[in-house]
Amino acid sequence: MADKPVASRHRSLEVGQVVSRAGNKTIVVEVARQVPHPLYERYVHRRKRFHVHDEKNECQVGDWVRFAECRPLSRHKRWRLREVVQKAVMALPEIDSAAS
Repeated sequence: MADKPVASRHRSLEVGQVVSRAGNKTIVVEVARQVPHPLYERYVHRRKRFHVHDEKNECQVGDWVRFAECRPLSRHKRWRLREVVQKAVMALPEIDSAAS
């Protein structure tokens, strides 16, 4: 009996914003979407939070990231970081020249 090639399983990808660093190598990413309300036929905002594995600790709060589904890594983590889409813009503290 010949070995059959195993088809790669489709792993879903999501894009969201980092809202928290939940410990070493873990980030919390929030994905926002709009869905139509079944009765009122208006769009309502829905949010979902995912615990994502960040192996290199490269993400900061405010970054936009792309992450993929994977095997269970812990009790809550089922997602792995693929790439940082956009880094967060860090605001520089204002220098008060009058105080000098």
